[in-house]
Amino acid sequence: MKKVAVIMGSDSDWPVVKAACSQLDEFGIPYEAHILSAHRTPAAAAEFARSARANGFGVLICAAGMAAHLAGAFAGNSTLPVIGIPMKGGAMDGLDALLATVQMPSGIPVATVAINGAKNAAVLAAQMLAISDDTLAARLDDARIRMAQQIEDKERSLQAELG
Repeated sequence: MKKVAVIMGSDSDWPVVKAACSQLDEFGIPYEAHILSAHRTPAAAAEFARSARANGFGVLICAAGMAAHLAGAFAGNSTLPVIGIPMKGGAMDGLDALLATVQMPSGIPVATVAINGAKNAAVLAAQMLAISDDTLAARLDDARIRMAQQIEDKERSLQAELG
């Protein structure tokens, strides 16, 4: 199975981003997490992105706030799928990060999840990898069944409380 790279622009992103790592663990997907900056370590970030496919990665997840150029920098240096997680914070409370992540030039796409949407980034990465991995696809199907069962259980509890 291909690995997922989980990249943060800063260690301050970790409290949110670790939800992506937990979700990848739940699906049994190998990953590496790193702190790289499009602005403070541009050469290292570009080199990581350029060599990601050769190093066994299948999807790149990039979390960044404010200027949020990390996902775009990775997308510009790799043809692997890149998923951006815009991080909450700054003067616009994450809206600037969302817009910077989603507004990519034609030909350099970044799939973008909600502000602080780390768990969904991991699920989307799993879905991408599951295109060619039937075992992982079955794990995703099982996760959906469990989610539906949780809602059904909550509905039963609500109805019992309402009498």
